[in-house]
Amino acid sequence: MTQTQRYQIYAHHDLGGGQRQIARKLGLHSSTISCALRRSTTASGYDPEHYVVA
Repeated sequence: MTQTQRYQIYAHHDLGGGQRQIARKLGLHSSTISCALRRSTTASGYDPEHYVVA
């Protein structure tokens, strides 16, 4: 996943978009969005700069 895609996820998520909706807009699988949200969420919310590789 690119840094640009992470910022797009951030923008859509911030506007209240759901995982499936974000996935459709970005042409990614919903599980990819789920993993990105899980790995990049901090105490203050989704952070596209904070990406933990599992």
